[in-house]
Amino acid sequence: MRVQYVLQEIGQGLRRNLTMVIAVIVSTAVALVMLGSGLLMWQQTLHMQDYWYGKVEVSVFMCNQEDVGKYTNCQTAITDLQKQSIHDTLVKTPHVQTVTFEDQQQAFQHYQQMQAGSPISQDVTPNDMQDSFRVKLDNPANATVVEGAVSGLPGVQSVQDEQQLLRPLFTFIHIAEYTAVSVATIMLVLAFLLIFNTVRLSAFSRRRETGIMRLVGASNFYIQMPFLLEGAVAGLSGGVVASVILVGVKAFFINHVVAPHLTSVQFIGWGPFVWIVPSLLIVGVLMSVLASAFTLRKYLRV
Repeated sequence: MRVQYVLQEIGQGLRRNLTMVIAVIVSTAVALVMLGSGLLMWQQTLHMQDYWYGKVEVSVFMCNQEDVGKYTNCQTAITDLQKQSIHDTLVKTPHVQTVTFEDQQQAFQHYQQMQAGSPISQDVTPNDMQDSFRVKLDNPANATVVEGAVSGLPGVQSVQDEQQLLRPLFTFIHIAEYTAVSVATIMLVLAFLLIFNTVRLSAFSRRRETGIMRLVGASNFYIQMPFLLEGAVAGLSGGVVASVILVGVKAFFINHVVAPHLTSVQFIGWGPFVWIVPSLLIVGVLMSVLASAFTLRKYLRV
């Protein structure tokens, strides 16, 4: 009988405040979409860092004929003796895993592949390219060790850390991630206030019933239960809507629209959704229940 009464009260409460309930569901869904987006961008950043940092190398470019006199270490074009000296230094440098030599012809072919179809590539010849050593590190953060070891050696034109090329991309992703979480926080506060107001109106419209229940000795928990469950239903509905939106964006937009055109980007799979979706549902329910409980404290003192 008590369960039937609670369910009946929940249904009546949702019908009486349908507009406010819909507003709560929408605002909660928007807040949780932003929160979920921030969490997914965080996972995407970690995924890209693991993928790209595993491929990051330090390139040690050597002097060619065009560099003579233009750089401090380029008194002549690189000699075989200087190449060997640079190679030996790199091999002995801490944190270096592998050292691979790339001559001018190989560099030219690599350049042609990267610039295929570009009119600029037609004006470049193998002599314009540089011999180089591609250095693989145990951790890309140790690139400064390599730079310090060889940048002053004769025949070294420059040392390039590829990690620096990726840093603007990760900075942009981090900014987007923090922005999404900040917006989510604001939206969660607004959703909390909406839930607070909805429960207040619902409690006010049923003040006569709750007053009678209090007079006949009903417990606070029994009086609160319909209101708490109304909030939980609204919060859970918002979480479900947010989860469906995020899954839909991943399944249809990312996988079928974005990914085929950005083959160089490794997008996250479905793994993070296994914990993000339940987390959104839990946050939606907890936020609604807490807001409801906070509101009802006032009416239980009347």
